[in-house]
Amino acid sequence: MKNYLTNHFDPTRVMAGFDELPLWSAPFGLKLLDAIKYKPNLTALDIGFGAGFPLIEIAMRFGNSSIVYGIDTWKEAVERAKVKIDCYGVSNIQVMEGRAESIPLADHSVDLITSNNGINNVKDIEKVLSECARILKPGGQFIQTMNLDQSMFEFYGQLEYALKEMDLYREIEQMYQHIAHKRPSIDRIKSLLHKQDFLIKDIEYSQFNYRFANGTAMLNHYLVRLAFMDSWLALLPPDKAGEIFGLIETRLNEYAQRYGGLKLSIPFALINCYQK
Repeated sequence: MKNYLTNHFDPTRVMAGFDELPLWSAPFGLKLLDAIKYKPNLTALDIGFGAGFPLIEIAMRFGNSSIVYGIDTWKEAVERAKVKIDCYGVSNIQVMEGRAESIPLADHSVDLITSNNGINNVKDIEKVLSECARILKPGGQFIQTMNLDQSMFEFYGQLEYALKEMDLYREIEQMYQHIAHKRPSIDRIKSLLHKQDFLIKDIEYSQFNYRFANGTAMLNHYLVRLAFMDSWLALLPPDKAGEIFGLIETRLNEYAQRYGGLKLSIPFALINCYQK
């Protein structure tokens, strides 16, 4: 049995090992922080703040004249964020454990909404954007980052190859549906934003890469196992998962040996918009 296929993370123990800033969140978040229009006396909301980034950083940059709310469904992450907030002595944050499809804030009560690669991971993105439009004040700023549908194409190409080798064409279709749900196209996001009367000021594209010695190292990496592996396994027949990942691992290792390592590409976009 491959170690990475037995994916039994204890959420409480994972939180105990979280750093102040998860490496995955940083490239997206630094772009987001630069795009915020900073001024005092604002009310802000950060959607999907995880273990506290960029929520805590935003609150500290605005200062105590502003109030910053955060909402997330991950109970253990919310508790971890509370520890950090207390540790840093930040007094202008209120965290909420809950879904962004139902934000417990009043209509037109927020000057700024941010989401660092979070809104594209919700269950109902249309409902979330409707909630954002409801609570944002006219002229309010809404900034989100999201990784794009070509993310990790190096892995997904090998997954598709393995599925074709085993004549699992239905699973290939499910793979593409999974990608479309988790990483909607920019055109779809633009359409949904326009539907809610958001004015898109600009879209900035960027990319960072995860580099590994080989496929074995990549598949055993904690982030891959925590954030991606379960959703990949859910696409596959359970009795064939080991064989499929065996093919993927072998081909990724061959590629890495031939080209001196393995790279996973993470293209992403920052979407900066305003409420009419």
